[in-house]
Amino acid sequence: MEYCLFTEPQQGFSYDDQLAFARSAETHGLDGFFRSDHYLRMGEGDPTPGPTDAWTTLAGLARETSRIRLGTLVSSVTYRVPGILAIQVAQVDAMSGGRVELGLGTGWFEQEHAAYGIPFPSRRFDLLEEQLAIVTGLWSTPAGETFSFEGAHHRLDAAPALPKPVQSPVPVIVGGGGPKRTPALAARFATEYNIGFVAEDVVAEKFAVVRAACESTGRDPGTLKFSVALPTILGADDRTIERRAAAIGQTREQFDNGANLIGSAAQIADKVERLRAIGADRVYFQLLDLRDVEHADEIGTDLLPLLPR
Repeated sequence: MEYCLFTEPQQGFSYDDQLAFARSAETHGLDGFFRSDHYLRMGEGDPTPGPTDAWTTLAGLARETSRIRLGTLVSSVTYRVPGILAIQVAQVDAMSGGRVELGLGTGWFEQEHAAYGIPFPSRRFDLLEEQLAIVTGLWSTPAGETFSFEGAHHRLDAAPALPKPVQSPVPVIVGGGGPKRTPALAARFATEYNIGFVAEDVVAEKFAVVRAACESTGRDPGTLKFSVALPTILGADDRTIERRAAAIGQTREQFDNGANLIGSAAQIADKVERLRAIGADRVYFQLLDLRDVEHADEIGTDLLPLLPR
């Protein structure tokens, strides 16, 4: 089992806030630091200091950490053309010494697209399929050869397919709860399938659908990593839990919705064990208040020693 911190910096947190969390993950033995890829705050509250670009941030973290995995959960296909994205990720992979992972999805937050003038087509799964084909195709093209692609949305003509990432392949994460196309894309392109923000029975159902999609294409499901991302509040007592819920604009009762991870280290460890039993290989602990570095530290010092490896 692997355990990562997962954050939402668009809610009003700086590069330095993210660096503190990444260093906490590295210091306390977690496996990775992942961040969302958004440009606009969701919900009410102070948006300052404003958004940070995911891949610019990860480039900085690549040089300021030495062990943990770094990636997006997930980048939107609407933000970057795939050829440039492949270059960006390969470069950050080199800057990290081979520790980058690319999560890629269709995107969904229409308001942020309007705010920053980013086109938001209504049909984006075809875009996702083409981007996955292009990015993985560029990286896997043998040295000295070129890569071409002709699709409905993108055309590449004899791209030199450089630079190459350090890893071969770079881990690619495909996630979501779609019943058909998401499992098919995960089976075809991904090294990891992720489902987030749902209860255990739904996690089990989605894992089963993706395993079946792998089998239908002749892929061994055992070659695909399965992961879960869940909002998390860890607290040794009720007062701490209530304070951390209030800091993200919720009550304890609102946060404790049957899917989220909430409670003492022992209580959260029990739920993680249930997730492992239904097939999870990796858990992302989503921490929403990046001002609370102590929360990140406690994931490593109090919770991690109780978790199965």
